Amino acid sequence: MKSLFEKEAYDELLERLEKITPDSERLWGKMSPAQMAWHCQFPLKIAVENKDRGVSGNPLVRLLFKKTLYNDKLWRKNLPTAPGLKATEEKDFDEEMPKLKQLVTACYEARERDQWHPHPLFGKLTPEQWGKMEYKHLDHHLRQFGV
Repeated sequence: MKSLFEKEAYDELLERLEKITPDSERLWGKMSPAQMAWHCQFPLKIAVENKDRGVSGNPLVRLLFKKTLYNDKLWRKNLPTAPGLKATEEKDFDEEMPKLKQLVTACYEARERDQWHPHPLFGKLTPEQWGKMEYKHLDHHLRQFGV
């Protein structure tokens, strides 16, 4: 499984993000490219800034979903989104995409950090699990737009 903390995977993600445009067509789901860029910022903020963003809660979700965060199996299309991470209104692509790229870089640069706060939903994660989880989430949404 790739990890955002690997240079090759980091470079790949940035290249793929460059291929998304405001007019990119989604292959599934409801989000526009701008909404996806906004949505994808929050898992990165949790890692980089230790921000909760409305993902705490349901222990059943924690139990059933945690292992899928860092294994090789792709997530299925149209997975439900945590209420606090749903893009309910249109976003500005030219504002959101640079923020997303900056957070991808900030998360990559944090790869050798000694202290990682527990995830608000999934609890304690190793740095290896954090890197794989962040890669997998971004990959899922990039695949959503065919890149």
